[in-house]
Amino acid sequence: MPRQPKINKNRLPLLILYFLGFLLAVSNALPAYIQSNFLRQFVSLNLVSLFFVVANLLTVTAIIFFPKWIKKLKNYFLTKLVLVVYLTSLLGLTLATSSLTALFSIILFTITTNLLWINMDVLVENFSADNSTGKTRTIYFTAINLGWIISPAFSSYLISRGEYTLIFLVAAFLVVPFFLIFLAQKRHLKSQAKYSKEKITLTVKKMWRIKNLRGIFFISLLLQLFYSSAVVYIPIYLHQNLGMDWGILGILFSLMLIPFIILEIPAGIIADKYIGEKEIMFIGVFILAASLFLFYSIETPTIWLWGAVLFASRVGASLIEAMRETYFFKIVAAKDVGYINIFRMTAPLGYIIGPGLAILITSYLPLNYLFLILAIIMLSGFGFIASIKDTK
Repeated sequence: MPRQPKINKNRLPLLILYFLGFLLAVSNALPAYIQSNFLRQFVSLNLVSLFFVVANLLTVTAIIFFPKWIKKLKNYFLTKLVLVVYLTSLLGLTLATSSLTALFSIILFTITTNLLWINMDVLVENFSADNSTGKTRTIYFTAINLGWIISPAFSSYLISRGEYTLIFLVAAFLVVPFFLIFLAQKRHLKSQAKYSKEKITLTVKKMWRIKNLRGIFFISLLLQLFYSSAVVYIPIYLHQNLGMDWGILGILFSLMLIPFIILEIPAGIIADKYIGEKEIMFIGVFILAASLFLFYSIETPTIWLWGAVLFASRVGASLIEAMRETYFFKIVAAKDVGYINIFRMTAPLGYIIGPGLAILITSYLPLNYLFLILAIIMLSGFGFIASIKDTK
């Protein structure tokens, strides 16, 4: 399974992919923090949670069959098809006037978002070398996170004026330059990689038997569980429960993402050259669990306090994310598309478990108790980190 180290002579394709990752991230991020409040126009909080559960159950189903389609159609061509459906979902959200049309568009948006990042993973991995995986993956994720940083303030500005439709239109517009660049760079991005051929059940069994893959899978799942609460429930809690204004929230949501820009590349280089990934992951899990406990504890809309805690949570998340990417892509290759698909399945699984927990908890307790339960669950990350073997 692990590939042999190779000299990375693919700087131009990687630079192109970094920029495409940035464009796609902005397009994803613009609707991300407002989609839960958008759905609240049509349904209750519990039904918003149910919407996300349904959308991500269907996403998991799509991911299961995705390796077969990658092998059949090839990754480059399939990326173009998924982009078209993704664009359709965003245009559908601009026209949504009922819970039914909103649900259908959210489902398409959720599925295609997850599939596109799998396409991108395969593309980046085609041009990555093992001895610089940490640097390559963290630069890639820094480009993505830069897109996430600049988006919340803009989307919150539009939301404060009731412009949901404009947000979805801007997100759709960004697909155009992505698509044109993708077509223009076909010679650089089209890969001749031969993808491994095996059934999803066999891939899952093999992955489960490999301790390192199993451990990093659950670490990724914990991170995605946090992201589901961060994207869906923290905006609802701060805006609707604590009464914080969207103008302030947009600024806070942008500032809190700065750790993803300033920490991931240094963490990746340190992991490549010095201490490996486990120690950094331990620190990240501790900070993230502590931050979630503070989310539960703080019940006043004090701007500086929430800004500090939100920032701290992303320090923890950025360290985990950088090491998750570095570790996983050091032990798999681009041809291992089955492993990559299962690994990326943690994103929709997080959005199934998180909203599922929210439905259960908010039926009996205030919303902030969700953060307490997540803090406790996050502590299991120490065990999963201990179970994997460091790459250094």
